[in-house]
Order: sequence, then structure tokens, then C-alpha cells
Amino acid sequence: MYNSIGNTLRLTTFGESHGTAIGGILDGCTANIPIDEQLLRSDIQRRQVGDTLYGVSFEQFATPRHEPDNVTFLSGILDGTTLGTPIAFVINNSDTNGADYNVLQSLYRPLHADRTWEQRFGRRDPRGGGRASARETVARVVAGVVAKSILKTHDINVIATVKSLAGIEISNNATALQASQILADIQQKGDTAGGTITCTVEGMPAGIGNPTFDRLQSRLAYALMSIPTVRAFEFGQGSSAPNLTGSEYIAYSQEHTDGIIGGISDGNPVTIRLALHPVGTIAQGTPCLDRDGNTHVVKPQGRHDTCHVPRTAVIVEAMTALTIADLMITQ
Repeated sequence: MYNSIGNTLRLTTFGESHGTAIGGILDGCTANIPIDEQLLRSDIQRRQVGDTLYGVSFEQFATPRHEPDNVTFLSGILDGTTLGTPIAFVINNSDTNGADYNVLQSLYRPLHADRTWEQRFGRRDPRGGGRASARETVARVVAGVVAKSILKTHDINVIATVKSLAGIEISNNATALQASQILADIQQKGDTAGGTITCTVEGMPAGIGNPTFDRLQSRLAYALMSIPTVRAFEFGQGSSAPNLTGSEYIAYSQEHTDGIIGGISDGNPVTIRLALHPVGTIAQGTPCLDRDGNTHVVKPQGRHDTCHVPRTAVIVEAMTALTIADLMITQ
């Protein structure tokens, strides 16, 4: 089903951006896994305000919508430890304003699922994109904490890092400040920006994944490409591989392992790179199509990010952790 992901460790999420709540059911989790409450609070906050890069905060470029995002676990956890039963949880939406989107009831925004959702289901929720909104990802982050807790028992860590913003490669405090200054200028112009994220799985044991159609990289790509605005996935040498000869590629790979061979982990770290496009709702005026194909430039009333990439790193970690934990439990 398209609202669920995973085979043995299976997450189903529910809820719309401006509905009553967002939530999920995580089934297949083994018993006696301690849930790190401090990690849960930290990951939820990272999704709200974004990661700080080399001492530079990018919170000012995140949406001004501020939800407390308090998680209520309805089942599956007792005294901070999993029971082995389905873990159900809910996060109430309290800072909603669906009326901001009334103008979009008959208009379709670029880079959003407005039109395709209506074509697929015959109806859509225009309030912030409804279920197609990135608001849904808060449920993934909560489930990701459970998955990280499972992986912790195997000494596996998943770490995602923002590598570029608005075309600026970030490697130190100076480049982070440069990116912040460029984003401030973009924000002043009422525009938006994208970026890239790298995710590394450390402590990955050998033998995780399957051949042919269920390769480790295939499962990771499937999960990570489900994150809104992700437009490219690569691991190992990725897009640089076609520029090398066979001998160059072999020599390079002997020193810089991909971590996956034949769809199965080889015991080395696995590094993934993602490219994310800019948010498609821009304050300077968003060109929207009506049902007849006519363009209307709309200045949105909703609350939107100038750059959402710093907030997305923790979502990347969650989807990576869920994928690997599912494979490990299944195998």
C-alpha cells in the first residue's frame, strides 16, 4: 500500500497537513528495545528548525509554522521499552490555518502534487498540500527514532549532513556563513533555494541486502526518493563513475569502497548523496495553473520555507534507518 513502507518492520503513516493530527503505526519491531527519549526530542526539534552547520543556524529560513510536535504513544511501548507489539503514535496539529489556502482550491502550484493528486483520486485537500505536504514526515522521524534504537543495539549509526545550500558547498564556518548570507538575500527577494545532503551508515555489517530486485541500494533509493523534493539519489562513486576508465574505477574503489557490492553490504560504511530541489511556493509570486490551463500569479498566504534542506537531514536519517532495520530484522 502506498501509505506504508517496509516488509517486516512496516511503517504506515496517516494525516494531512492541516488536519487534526499526523501519526503512524510501526509494526514488526522486536521487544526489549530501549527508546531514547532525548534522541526523540532532539530529532523532532531538528526537523522543526533544521541542523546547525559549523555553528551557523538556519532556523530563520524554516517555515514560521510552529507546532509543539508532542508525541503520544498509544501502544507498543511500556516504561520506555518496546513490547514487540504494534507501536501506534499521534502528533496533534495545533498551529493550522487552512483558510490561507482557499485561493488554491481551483489552482495548481508548480512542483506540488496539487494537480496530479486530483487526477489520481478525483479530489484533493488544498490546505497546505494535504497529505502530500512534508508535514507528514514528522511521523517518519518518530518511527525513525525507533529504527535508530534498533540499529544502536547492533552498533550501527546513521548520520546525515547538509553538504550544500543554494549552490554553496559547506565545509566550514566560513562557507556556512556564506550560504546563510546568500539565503538571506534569496529570502528578501521572496524566492527559495535547494541543496544536497550526504548520509553515511557507520558500523554496517556485511551481508545486508539481497541480489537482483531487492538490492540494498534499491531499497534505500525507494525510501529516500519518497521524501518530498528529493530529485537525485546516488551512492559510492555515483555520477562520477561514468567519467572513469575501468582501471581507474577499480583503483579508486580499492581505496574508497562503496559499501555495497552486488546489492549486498560488504562491511564498509555506506555513503548516500541526495539532491533536493527548492520549495515550489515562492513569496514573490507563484505561477499557478487553473483547470483550463491559464496561469495566475498568486502571492501565497501560507507559511513556507525559504530553504528546507537543513530540516530534511533528520528525515533522511529516519528513512535510511527504517530501511536498514527492516532488512536486518527480515534477514
